[in-house]
Amino acid sequence: MAVHPSAIVEDGARLGADVAIWRWVHVCADAVIGDGTSIGQGCYVAAVVIGRRCRIQNHVSVFEGVTLEDDVFLGPSCVFTNVAHPRAHVPRKASYAATRVGRGATIGANATILCGNQIGAYAMVGAGAVVTRDVPPHALVVGAPARRVGWVCRCGETLARRAAPGHDDALEARCVSCGDVYRLAADRCELQPAGESADGVARGA
Repeated sequence: MAVHPSAIVEDGARLGADVAIWRWVHVCADAVIGDGTSIGQGCYVAAVVIGRRCRIQNHVSVFEGVTLEDDVFLGPSCVFTNVAHPRAHVPRKASYAATRVGRGATIGANATILCGNQIGAYAMVGAGAVVTRDVPPHALVVGAPARRVGWVCRCGETLARRAAPGHDDALEARCVSCGDVYRLAADRCELQPAGESADGVARGA
């Protein structure tokens, strides 16, 4: 574990093995940070749960109500909110809306995630996007408000659709980088077991 001398880690925070905390970070009491996670310069971590091997880049605030599963990447200066209708003169602490970021998901630099929305496993939120609704697993979303423009592999490559061999009514995508095969539908993308095409029929090498 490496904690920079300028960082503030309050008593009661639980840090896993090999956690790295860089300059001017504030970690609150009751925060839980998993093994191998790195937190960049100028970040704020409330009493939240952060999974293993996450990478939180500079100037990100992870406010109460946010949960990060394992292997999440948060780009520089991305933003989370935790109150849907904030007013300076109205206490809202009892009405924080939960936001969960699924395993392996990526949130790009300067993206904004409005509270109460869920980011699916291995989804990718483009830089500067504004997320106003749930993001399905493996979805690639961009823009303000964010809209799905494609699907991404576990390894991060964008997937290209194609008809499943011999089955024109089935769509699949095979990652050009790692070879993973996915079944595609209008609203979902599902990893297929090794050796199967999108319709469940065994495929050749």
